[in-house]
Amino acid sequence: MGLVSPDYGTIFWMVLAFSVVFFILKKFAWGPVLKMLKEREQSIDNALLSASEAREGLSRLQAEHDRMMQEAHGERELLIAEARQIREQLINKAREEAAIENERLLEHARRQIESEKLSAMSEIRQQVATLSVDIAEKILKKELADRSKQESLIKEQLSDLKLN
Repeated sequence: MGLVSPDYGTIFWMVLAFSVVFFILKKFAWGPVLKMLKEREQSIDNALLSASEAREGLSRLQAEHDRMMQEAHGERELLIAEARQIREQLINKAREEAAIENERLLEHARRQIESEKLSAMSEIRQQVATLSVDIAEKILKKELADRSKQESLIKEQLSDLKLN
C-alpha cells in the first residue's frame, strides 16, 4: 500500500525496531547521559555556591577593609593629636627653660654688677684715702715747715692726749 496507509507488517517491524533501539539506548545511553546531566547540574550548583561564597567572602573582606581603613584613620588622627600635644609640651618646656636660663643670666649679671659696683666703690675709697693722705701730707709739710709751728702742734697734741 502506500505511504499514507502503512501496512501492519511495517508497523510491527517499526515498533520492534523502535523497541530494540529504545531498549539499547535505555540500557547503554540514558544512564550515562542522565548521569552526565546530573554531574553537570551538580557542577553548576557547586560553581554557583562557590561564586556565592566568594561574593560573601569578598563582601566580608570589603567590610574588613573598610573597618581597617577607619581604624587607620582614627589611629592617624590620634597620632597627629598626640604629636601636636608633644610639640606643645616641648615648646612650653623650651619656653620655661629659656625663662629659667634668662632669669639665671639676669641674676648672674646683677651679682656681677653689684660686685663691680662694690669693687669700684672700694677703689674710689682707696683713691680718696690716698688723695686725702697726700693732701694732708702736703698741708702738714707746709704747716710744719717752720720749727716753732712744729713744737706748738706737738704741745697741742700732747695736751689733747692727756685730756682724753
